[in-house]
Amino acid sequence: MSKPIVAIVGRPNVGKSTLFNALAGEKISIVKDTPGVTRDRIYADVSWLDKNFTLIDTGGIEPDSKDIILSQMREQAQIAIDTADVIIFITDVRQGLVDSDAKVADMLRRSNKPVVLVVNKVDSFDKFMMDTYEFYNLGIGEPVPISASGKLGIGDMLEKVVSHFEEGAGQAEEEEIPKIAVVGKPNVGKSSLINKVLGESRVIVSDIAGTTRDAIDTKVEWNGNEYVFIDTAGLRRKNKIKEELERYSIIRTVTAVERADVVVMMIDATEGVTEQDAKIAGIAHERGKGVIIAVNKWDAIEKNDKTIYKFTNKVREILSYMPYAEILFISAKTGQRVPKLFETIDMVLENQTLRIQTGVLNEIMTEAVAMQQPPSDKGKRLKLFYMTQVSVKPPTFVIFVNDKELMHFSYTRYLENKIREAFGFKGTSLKFLIRERKDKE
Repeated sequence: MSKPIVAIVGRPNVGKSTLFNALAGEKISIVKDTPGVTRDRIYADVSWLDKNFTLIDTGGIEPDSKDIILSQMREQAQIAIDTADVIIFITDVRQGLVDSDAKVADMLRRSNKPVVLVVNKVDSFDKFMMDTYEFYNLGIGEPVPISASGKLGIGDMLEKVVSHFEEGAGQAEEEEIPKIAVVGKPNVGKSSLINKVLGESRVIVSDIAGTTRDAIDTKVEWNGNEYVFIDTAGLRRKNKIKEELERYSIIRTVTAVERADVVVMMIDATEGVTEQDAKIAGIAHERGKGVIIAVNKWDAIEKNDKTIYKFTNKVREILSYMPYAEILFISAKTGQRVPKLFETIDMVLENQTLRIQTGVLNEIMTEAVAMQQPPSDKGKRLKLFYMTQVSVKPPTFVIFVNDKELMHFSYTRYLENKIREAFGFKGTSLKFLIRERKDKE
């Protein structure tokens, strides 16, 4: 069901971000010669041959002294070990083998996770090939020489990476238990919610942000239905640097969201919606997952008859790109509205897999076009031929038109609203693909 996760680990300036950008096919990470400038997007969807995977750039090392580099490299390697299916360990042929490489290689070797050892900056195989042999000393297999900036040797590297994927990874499995990822900022009550659902303290809960170490999968039965809850906290207190914490929480979130069918996005009612909440919710939205926004600690808020209304508006305003998300006000501590959460999860799961017949879709489309003329440009008007649903999770529709350029996103949204009016699709995003077809076809 879920896509494999591949993480890149390595010292500053060995070319992690350059490799990441080469694979992601666009400049997503900032690349500079100052160690520790990777700040931007840290994950991307990559396809190679018929394999899809999510690539993570663990980055984020701030070197002040040798010990800090090493301790943060270990931190980074630990994140990769905890979350990735395959690890790319990148080294630098020009700097040669250094002590911190050996120490990190040690951790990776003990993790029993598949590691692909990559030696970067091999801009000429003739010139540098002999120097790559030194890296055999790390004891984690055969080094793959590449040049991330020159895009040399990348195919060989990817071949090794995908050889470690499990059979059928990234393809849908039949009849599997729905997975629910509980995401949100540290200390918003994710573990408390899962404990309430379980009725036992299975996950460590404490008021210190970042006490949950790993993403934990917990099987839950409710009203005869089974679910797997993924608790994503997975932050380590040691790391004082705020940006690092945020980065790690985002890495954890991406890996959990990737595996989930429905994402429960928790927001702290006492704090309101923050920028980090919007970032985390954006990950679920981009990946087309079912989304429920659970406003936690609602019992701690002084309320009047307008409180819910005001808070809902605020959430809708900040998360305006996902108007379909369902909002619930809960208290993980007291269990207030937890049964309602399960009802909502079931509804969202149903909507994620809802299929609509082509005939019905085209009736909705014809009516929508009659009510609002499609846009035109320089005398040429957009014509819509027909629409059909091609997949679920998220429900995906293809619209055939005479000219893709004329299909303005606002008209696509208008059609989406018409489909939602007819079928609801609460809690799930809808995806639209626009295809061109000539009039004669």
